[in-house]
Amino acid sequence: MAELPNSSSPIKVLIVDDDAGVLRALATLFGRDAGFICISTQDPVEAIGIAEEESPDVVLSDMRMPKMDGLALLLQLKAKCPASEVVLMTGFGTVQSAVAAVKAGAYDFLTKPFEDVSVVELAVRQAAEHKRLRSRNEQLEAALAARDGFEGLIGSAPEMQKVYKLIETVAHSDATILIQGESGTGKELVARALHFRSARKDGPFLAVNCSALPAGLIESELFGHTRGAFTGAVAAKKGFFEAAHRGTLFLDEVADLPPNAQVQLLRVLQEGEVRRVGATEVVKTDVRVVAASNVDLGKAKAQGRFREDLYYRLNVVPILLPPLRERPDDILGLAQHFLVKYAKRNQKETPRLSSEALEAMRRYRWPGNVRELENAMERALLLTQGGVVTPNELTPQIAEAHHRLAPEIRTLSHLPYADAKQSAVHTFERRYLGALMRKSAGNVSEAARAAGMDRSNFRRLLRAHGVDNEGAMLLDDASGDDLPPATSDQH
Repeated sequence: MAELPNSSSPIKVLIVDDDAGVLRALATLFGRDAGFICISTQDPVEAIGIAEEESPDVVLSDMRMPKMDGLALLLQLKAKCPASEVVLMTGFGTVQSAVAAVKAGAYDFLTKPFEDVSVVELAVRQAAEHKRLRSRNEQLEAALAARDGFEGLIGSAPEMQKVYKLIETVAHSDATILIQGESGTGKELVARALHFRSARKDGPFLAVNCSALPAGLIESELFGHTRGAFTGAVAAKKGFFEAAHRGTLFLDEVADLPPNAQVQLLRVLQEGEVRRVGATEVVKTDVRVVAASNVDLGKAKAQGRFREDLYYRLNVVPILLPPLRERPDDILGLAQHFLVKYAKRNQKETPRLSSEALEAMRRYRWPGNVRELENAMERALLLTQGGVVTPNELTPQIAEAHHRLAPEIRTLSHLPYADAKQSAVHTFERRYLGALMRKSAGNVSEAARAAGMDRSNFRRLLRAHGVDNEGAMLLDDASGDDLPPATSDQH
């Protein structure tokens, strides 16, 4: 059989077999070829730690082993080292076991004894080539995404234009960036945009949700550990900082890091080196850190919940993402983008938004921001039957914003623009005056001062709109109040 061409770098293969004789034979096979880097172990549990540390291109494993069989090892490897391909071997091969292995993610399934050891070598080469092609495809997809609307950031509002300009300005530097904004505003998209516009774009981009890291393993996950550093550390392991070498590490929800991890992070940022848990020596790292938080880190610092020195070290270049409710003019563009996206995914025609649906969306507060809008549009796409999205296809919370509209506002569309505007202004003035009079407990002078008007002109306006000193509408137009509830601190 013709061999697949070697790539410029050797293939790293991890061999796992409890039979010492088979292990030596395979290690000899791959060890004598300069195109391979061979690592071997008889312990499948140890193999998992080795795979996490060494990131092999291919794991070649026996099926029947003590402690853990090959299928269980395969599942563990796919969960912890998804980039590695796995080739399983067995002396008890059946069609059923081969099918089960492939379904679980194995690249190939070989039956022992081998007619020719070249079959094993070829299977490993093919698996490595598949892994490299898959990795290359992912890189190309990432590069294409990097050129598409700032990695998915969409919006033409002035606030977003400032964000785009800042990204372009600082992307090529190695300055630490702190992105702040509510959940769902697109902080990871900004981090990706910074990475793919930087000189590090060919390096790794790793995103870590600090709030999701196990409490007892945060330092190990970020900075790595040595073998035996703690119970369960069966092999040395790189942390995220080492794994992101010459790339970008995105630390999301950085405010959730405990004090000890904050101290360690500060040291890494200052010294450019990490010390694995259990190690005495340090490892140099070249990583650009982009941090993010959905809480105000400045307030967290003032309250003693976040280290002051770390705050200033992270906050070299701050980027503030505005919530969706502060840029309502972007809602339509975002909604149409998501409708097109999910229409393609579900092979449906893209529906249009009715004016009522759009008005309800503009009035809604969007606590989940762009992420919530995307979910709402996926739901609308699936529920819409007639090609037009109405408030009925939106989530109940958004639809409620439509139902809260006063009846006369909902029916303004039948009027010419000038008449509709005059009616809307008239309604607003009456309700505004009524709210002011109720707030001031009927004191006209106090209400006039709050409105910034002369008392006599204010009283004439009250009479013109039929509002009495208690804030009641003398005409029948007091059924509901779209103004926010009056409080003592409103002016």
